[in-house]
Amino acid sequence: MDVLIPSDRIAERVDELAAEIARAYHGKTVTVVGIMTGSLLFLADLVRRMDLPIQIGLLKATSYKGTASTGVVAIDDTGLPPLTGRHVLLLDDILDTGRTISIVVEHLKQREAVSVKTCVLLRKIGRQVVPFEPDYTGFEIPDKFVVGYGLDFDDEYRHLPFIGVLPDPAAA
Repeated sequence: MDVLIPSDRIAERVDELAAEIARAYHGKTVTVVGIMTGSLLFLADLVRRMDLPIQIGLLKATSYKGTASTGVVAIDDTGLPPLTGRHVLLLDDILDTGRTISIVVEHLKQREAVSVKTCVLLRKIGRQVVPFEPDYTGFEIPDKFVVGYGLDFDDEYRHLPFIGVLPDPAAA
């Protein structure tokens, strides 16, 4: 497997994002919502580096089977605290087509949050079909199937401390 982003560069960028986000939310309590399961490692590392009062919530938004999107996004938000009157920072592992994150943002806004901002670890270039601009982006990457640091192929490889490119996901 080729390493696209090594673990030390991920840690450095997470530090930078945490500082930027903490400045933006200075004096506010933030509810950080992670999209399961890919954002878990990113969420854990990011919130430990932010000097803010933080509440954490999780939701599940699924649209992938293997390496292909089904085109339908299902949301399970039973792991969320009440969001009414809260500032929400939505974390996702990767911005690919834009479908999932745009649907989840609208879903969170319906829960009467004061604000909803977004942070993605990765933004895949050339795949977006829904116009969407995240407020914070860790890395822009080429249109390759990546795993590691929370990202998976059929629930494998999430544990890797780096972002890697599978040579042939069908053969994994």
